[in-house]
Amino acid sequence: MQNTSIWQEDIDRVKPNSLDRNLDVDIAIVGGGISGLSVAYYLKNTGYKICLLESNYIGSGITLRTTGKITYMQEDLLLKIKGLHDENTAKKYYESQKLAIKELNMIISNNGIKCDLKISDSYIFAENKRDIKKVKELKNLLESFGEEIENIYTLPDDIKIKYGIKGSDTYVFNPLKYLNGLKKCLDNVLIYEKSKVEKILKNTDGYTLKSNGYEVNAQRVVICTHYPFFLFPYLMPLKCSLEKSYVALYKVESDINYNAITIKKPTISIRYVEGKDTRYKLILAKSHNINFDNNDKKHFNSLYNIGRNPDYLWSNIDIITKDYMPYIGLIDKNLYLATGYNTWGMTNGTLAGLIIRDLILDKKSDYIRVFNPQRDNIKMLIKYPLYTFNNTYSFGMSKIIKNKRWYSKDLEFKKINGCNVGIYTDDSGIKHIVKNKCPHLGCSLIFNEVEKTWDCPCHASRFDIDGFVINGPSNYDIHFNE
Repeated sequence: MQNTSIWQEDIDRVKPNSLDRNLDVDIAIVGGGISGLSVAYYLKNTGYKICLLESNYIGSGITLRTTGKITYMQEDLLLKIKGLHDENTAKKYYESQKLAIKELNMIISNNGIKCDLKISDSYIFAENKRDIKKVKELKNLLESFGEEIENIYTLPDDIKIKYGIKGSDTYVFNPLKYLNGLKKCLDNVLIYEKSKVEKILKNTDGYTLKSNGYEVNAQRVVICTHYPFFLFPYLMPLKCSLEKSYVALYKVESDINYNAITIKKPTISIRYVEGKDTRYKLILAKSHNINFDNNDKKHFNSLYNIGRNPDYLWSNIDIITKDYMPYIGLIDKNLYLATGYNTWGMTNGTLAGLIIRDLILDKKSDYIRVFNPQRDNIKMLIKYPLYTFNNTYSFGMSKIIKNKRWYSKDLEFKKINGCNVGIYTDDSGIKHIVKNKCPHLGCSLIFNEVEKTWDCPCHASRFDIDGFVINGPSNYDIHFNE
């Protein structure tokens, strides 16, 4: 069993081109996932001098951990958006997803990107009788938007369900192969990997970004990181929650191809994957808010009970916004944000490229207002106290109980020279010692014994066993030197 994403299989990593000099550019993009590369793609022929800075390798963050679905059939999001806003807003969101699907297909076709793109019908289904009404409501809403939807009672691999609906013109692909192909299209964009942006400073002419000991001066900055590392001006902790889910792949002989998801949480999501030499059934399950549940071992173990032992196993964290729509747009003068995709990053990351291009080029767009990060209404405002409580609770509990009851004997927590540290002893008896404190906002860290990472239970920073930061919002490592 491999505790890494299958999307890395058969991917050749070339030596990264890291930032090694000071730069002056028109636009600096921070983050090399699907959002950052999509923004670069849509702006590459506009005459602007553009650079993209990625702290690790292109596609090594959240995009690497997704299920690779390209669909508008997104559990009950449209119903939630309608409830928090109105039917017209829900329709705008639906239309934006259809546009993103069309754009992804065009990019792949026009550039000959080999990313295992396949058409794959999408299903949304109820696991129990009480959810049937909600699935039917979603069917009626989609049909009112002009979508042709079918009733179903059995999934294509003969799984019996209470009730479900089927939509067409949806796809699956390998997201990392797609990003590698997209990167090759950006020959006139300066791309720097292994170039972590540690600070963004506002100045009279725009912004100065600090990375690798160098400065990038940019008139405009686009933040395309999963969770923005800065607290101000946006106060991200008060505008979202974080959902963790667990992904397992099992070898199959079948050539069935479809994708499906339950109507509500905790999510069960299904698709089929073409590996290098083998087909797999992918199952995502056990989604939950990270502020209140940190027992990764329990959730990973549950995936062994779904079927035989998994061949691949990994986890993913998604940002859930207050109204289930992404935050894409302007948050300060010449400072743009793209985040908060509510588990649907393949379509919304592509959409981010379109919206930010239109903002920078001062073009009209149907979606600039809808996805404006500064949007609010009364129904959204009442969530501020909830998110404040969530953050306070997770911070407090991380400090009170460091040595979780489910940890194995390979973990130890102590103070060394006045510093709180976590110690993991690997199978060879080597001790890996790190500071047990997230540099972002100071939460104590949780050890993920399956993926061998130190994870922040507050805002989802992730570090490897030696303390190197893997994913932000933290920009700093947690190495410990005695």
